[in-house]
Amino acid sequence: MRHPPTHHLVYGTLCDYLTGEELVDTDDERTRQELARLMVEEKGYAREDLAARRCIETLFSSQFVQSNITLTVSLEGKRVMVIRYAPGSLVSRERSAIAAARVLEEAYQIPLAVVTNGRDAELLDSATGKILATGMAAIPDCQKARDLLPSLVFREPLDDKKRERELRILNAFDVEICCRS
Repeated sequence: MRHPPTHHLVYGTLCDYLTGEELVDTDDERTRQELARLMVEEKGYAREDLAARRCIETLFSSQFVQSNITLTVSLEGKRVMVIRYAPGSLVSRERSAIAAARVLEEAYQIPLAVVTNGRDAELLDSATGKILATGMAAIPDCQKARDLLPSLVFREPLDDKKRERELRILNAFDVEICCRS
């Protein structure tokens, strides 16, 4: 079981909605569970379409960072969307979500990224960085995502130099310094 940083209030444990795994129960984890439930029960995705807690690890300037992707959404064998949850402002999370969508898969860039704080959301085009829609309704339901699928562009992987730049962005945006003494 993963343990959160010490600044999180821990309520005990909870059962992961998608996997049944026992997780540490925090306010943030409760919101992540609500997002998973939303994707299945309201947005119509199969549990198998969703992968929780993917991680991208980076090390730059002696700073090791684990960038967590709350959910990835797959349709027809391809990951089409990453969803990143974090409390607070969405605008401060946009660039790191785009970076994650660009580097998570080795074979292609994931075309859509969502940033959410659990109450609001933005749907982003990972190629251009443009905001496509706002609000929780901006997260496409399964049918809308299937309708979008033919028009989505799964761009080639980034060359090494551009990939490193995106990984550096993740490292800088996702470093946690609040728990250090």
